This record gives sequence, C-alpha cells and structure tokens, in this order.
Amino acid sequence: MHATQAGDGQYYIVASCPDRQDHIGAASAAYAQIADVLRETGTEIVHERLFGSLGVHPAVMAARQEALSARGVSADGPLTYIQGRPPWGEGLAGIIIRAVGPVEAGDRVWTVTEGDVPRGRAWRRRGAAFLVLQNIQGLSGDPASGSDRPSQVRRMIERAEQLLQQQGATFQDVLRTWFYLSDILSWYDRFNQVRNAKYAEFGLLPASGDGRRLLPASTGIQGDSPGSPAGTLDLIALSAPAGARPVVQVLRNPAQQDASCYGSAFSRGVLVREPDVTLIQVSGTAAVDEKGISLHHGDVRAQIGSCLDKIEALLTPVGAGLADICAAAVFVKRPEDATVFWQMAADRGLGDFPGVCVVADICRDELLFEIDAEAAIGGRRVSPSPSAR
Repeated sequence: MHATQAGDGQYYIVASCPDRQDHIGAASAAYAQIADVLRETGTEIVHERLFGSLGVHPAVMAARQEALSARGVSADGPLTYIQGRPPWGEGLAGIIIRAVGPVEAGDRVWTVTEGDVPRGRAWRRRGAAFLVLQNIQGLSGDPASGSDRPSQVRRMIERAEQLLQQQGATFQDVLRTWFYLSDILSWYDRFNQVRNAKYAEFGLLPASGDGRRLLPASTGIQGDSPGSPAGTLDLIALSAPAGARPVVQVLRNPAQQDASCYGSAFSRGVLVREPDVTLIQVSGTAAVDEKGISLHHGDVRAQIGSCLDKIEALLTPVGAGLADICAAAVFVKRPEDATVFWQMAADRGLGDFPGVCVVADICRDELLFEIDAEAAIGGRRVSPSPSAR
C-alpha cells in the first residue's frame, strides 16, 4: 500500500498485489486500509480504478462494498474495473485511487450522474473546478446505431462530451484520457482514426502548420471491461475562470517524437501547477524513439530501461524525476517480465515504486512494456494506517 500527499487535501493511494493472493482477502485488506486513509485525511475518492481478472469481478466488488461500508465510507461512487490480469494468472492486481478534501471555504466534492447512474466525480479546489469521468462506454441498446468498434468509440467520446457540457466544460478542458480497448492490436489504427475525427470536431487538432497542440495526455492500452464493450474511457478535465485557473502546460519529450506525428492524438504529458503542488500527467510511455520507431525488439530489459529513461527525460525539464511518481499502471505483455521490471526499478532506487503491474497487450505487437503515471512535485509519502495490515 502506498499513499502520497500531493498538496493540501489531496492524496494518491495505490494498493498493489505483487504476488499470488486470495482476491477476496486482498480486496478486503486493501479497502480497509483505503478507508482508514480516507477517514484520517478527511478526503473522498474522486477517481478509482481496479485492475483484475474479469472472473473475480463480482467477488472483488462484494469485498470492496463490505470493507468500505463497515468503516462508514460510501461504496456507491463511480469506478472503473479493467481486466488487467495479474502476472501470476487470475485475481486482483491492484487499485489506484485519487482522493481530495476541502482546502478553503467553498471547496466541495459532488457526483456526476447520467440519469441515475454515477459517471464521475467533480470537485472545486481554490476556485478551480476539476472533473473526472469514469467507465464511459459506447455500447448502445439501439441496433440501428451500430455495435461495431468504431461506432462504439464515437459514442463513447460523444457521451463524455455531453457529460462535460452538463458540468460547464468541453473536451477542450480535458487534461488526460485513459482508453482501455478490447483486442487493441486488431483495430488500434481504426480507433485512432475515430478519435482524430472527433478531436478535429472539438477543435483539438489545429490546422496543418499551425504549430499549436491542445491535445490531452493519454493512455491507450489493452483492457476488457464487464459487459464486453469495445472500449472504456476515463478522463480528467479542468475548468476555471481566468483568475483562478492553475497554470496548464502541455509537455513535449525531447527523447520521443510527438505521438500526433504518427497519427495518435495525444501529448506526451500535461503539467498542472497549483499554489501548493505541481501535478504531471504522464501519458502511456513505451520504447519508441524520436522518429516514432519501436526500439529493442524482443529485449524486454532494454525496453524497460528505455521507457524509464524517456519518462525521466519528460520529467527532468520541469524539475521532477521518477521518484516523484505517486501512482502508475505498469503493463507487461508477458507475465514473466513483471519480475524483470520490479528488479530494474529497485536497481534505480525505486524499490517502493507505487505501481500496479498487469498483463496487457501494448498498442504495437513488438512492444513488450509500457507505463502510465501521475507525478507530484512537492508530494510527500505518508504511512497508511496499520489497522488492516
């Protein structure tokens, strides 16, 4: 269990299962500690992602409900459950949570709904409004609307835009997206075509030669969800009047080509500078070079080393490093490579790395490894309550 304070009243909590465990016991213990952190810090969950096998989903949800409710914490909020299989096989791989609480008078947290269904959480912090949407999918009950994958992606993005507008925001306010795609290798190019088309409609893709990029940071990775949609979308957005808006900076990586140059509409990272903390959204990063070419075919050690180097190259110019990462999802194509990652992380002084490691296909068949992350300059690691250990 890792908990990092990222500014006043804001925490990242990561529960990771690095080896084979009973999924019910692991979920119960993790959520008992999560509940303790929430109560001790006076915060509420605003973004919750669970990674585990689909086969254990009902049991994990029941254990979560029981552990949170027993400690007086609401278990009714939105969440995203992704089939991120643990390296050892079936079970729970881990949980990534962002939690916030009031800092000033007027700060508050509320639930975003679609009808009666919770679809996200929004919070006001020092005059700025942040919004997380979760588990947005494009399945439709209308056969005439199309059930093919591109149609689902189009509806998924359009549903997100509608929910953003209901909260006084648009896709131009989005800082970061996470796209979890079923069978990613068979249709990633088509996914990019649909995303590019929708982003062009939203004004996120400037005219050729303009030079401006308004693209959010993003992850696009293999991930199935309950209900078997083609894809699932999470995002975070920020809207605020000019006087209260934090500094937002789209980051370029000197060690990697902009993804938009080869047809993927996302930036390498986005920085948000608030008075008490600077948060950095690190896009899904793999061993891809300055020309957009995949590196080190078949060599997972070299790919992991390259990936870590490239994330460091993104963070260093803004005064951060790998040790500032407070939450990460680590994706390995082959289960046996999880051990290689943890060993290499320890060799870099990251033995206490706050990551959840799962088995998933990356967006290119030759890529064996990828990380996405959230980092905090000025973050402080705290010790979770020992009551559930």
